[in-house]
Amino acid sequence: MTLYPFLLAVGTSPPTWPLLLPFFGLLGLIAAGPLLFPHFWERWYARIAVGLGLLMLGYYGLVRHNWHTAVETLAEYISFVVLLTALFVVGGTLYLNINVAGTPGRNVLLLAAGAVLASVVGTTGASLMLIRPFIRLNDQRIRPYHIVFFIFVVSNAGGLLTPLGDPPLFIGYLRGVPFFWTTQHLLTPWLLANGLLLVLFWLLDRRTAYPAPLSRSEQRRAHSKKGLPLYDFNGRYNLLWLLLVLGAVFLNPSQLPWLPTLPVAGLKISFVREAIQLLAAWGCYRMAHPKALAANHFTFGPIREVAFLFFGIFLTMMPALQTAAHVAADPAVASRLTPAALYWLTGMLSAFLDNAPTYTSFLGLSLAGHQLDFAQPSAVQQFATNAATLPLLRAISSGAVLFGALTYIGNGPNFLVRAIAEKEGVPMPSFFGYIGRYALLYLVPVLGIVSGWLLWG
Repeated sequence: MTLYPFLLAVGTSPPTWPLLLPFFGLLGLIAAGPLLFPHFWERWYARIAVGLGLLMLGYYGLVRHNWHTAVETLAEYISFVVLLTALFVVGGTLYLNINVAGTPGRNVLLLAAGAVLASVVGTTGASLMLIRPFIRLNDQRIRPYHIVFFIFVVSNAGGLLTPLGDPPLFIGYLRGVPFFWTTQHLLTPWLLANGLLLVLFWLLDRRTAYPAPLSRSEQRRAHSKKGLPLYDFNGRYNLLWLLLVLGAVFLNPSQLPWLPTLPVAGLKISFVREAIQLLAAWGCYRMAHPKALAANHFTFGPIREVAFLFFGIFLTMMPALQTAAHVAADPAVASRLTPAALYWLTGMLSAFLDNAPTYTSFLGLSLAGHQLDFAQPSAVQQFATNAATLPLLRAISSGAVLFGALTYIGNGPNFLVRAIAEKEGVPMPSFFGYIGRYALLYLVPVLGIVSGWLLWG
């Protein structure tokens, strides 16, 4: 993802409240539409999301003549959806089936492995590689909470350990944070968050009844499976396409000036990275084994839904991000940016807005508060390694990543995992149901414990 300048709104008047209505209106429709008027929403959600996004794009470009912000946001959206699409295709061509019955212990092991994998191939890559095997592992006993905790751990908290895990951390790395800084200084929050979530999941999963005893025909089929290998894996050569997609992430024009770009509205828009990722997705899909695609029930429906909805979210989000930047830049607010405050502020905004610009905004403001230049990598490195300022960056990083699990829109893979699970027949909770029944009950206490460690650790 491209950098979204943290001082986006400084020097201009803050957006008026009517400009926030499209964003919050779209969030309200995403929350209420599938529950209150599902047939209407299923038919019209794409037109509504795209229409609101185009409305805001036109307003910023044609009315405010702020093509810089409009084009940069659109470019950021394209980079986001291209990477998500490429990983979705690669994940859909990899077939993994574990030939054992799901149990609480095995589920915990798979989620723990997913947490580690998320910091290696990113939360999106790990989510798309493991969500279908996780559903198949549990087969007849799959419940909504299985998917919710998968989102908590694999799609979010697992990505805290390296810059590859989540876009905010990768942005920090590009701006000057040492690569292994996250492994060294975020290991304890990673262990705390994932360990507590896995314990809560295990306690909850133990209470779920196993399926009724098998019928005779089912027993014969189960008996016939004896002697099978522990797992079946189809598509191992497609892992090379995954490496190509992930490697292309490093082709950032702001770090590699020799890369060709598209000059638009005073910006240098990346296209080499996106072209490589799309070509990798096309090659992976063309080479995929039909049996793997059929076994995964692969269609482009889930990624199409995410692409349409996030088009509207990204573009209607512009006034909300500007408002947040103005509030955070207020001297009265900036003076109170302690580690605990940064953790909760960054986190809550990341739960409803894009966590990458939120991370960038608070990192830039914290640097400015210590007379350091955000544009200088050496200054960012000094901020990350100085004992006095290190806790601030640790709080910003933890909040931006961990709070992504608080809502369906907090992080890119959340909505995609939900869409895949629903296609597999799992009755997922609504937007508010996810928050009220799961995030507030299980995730927020864990976030509070991590906050206590950041304050006293």
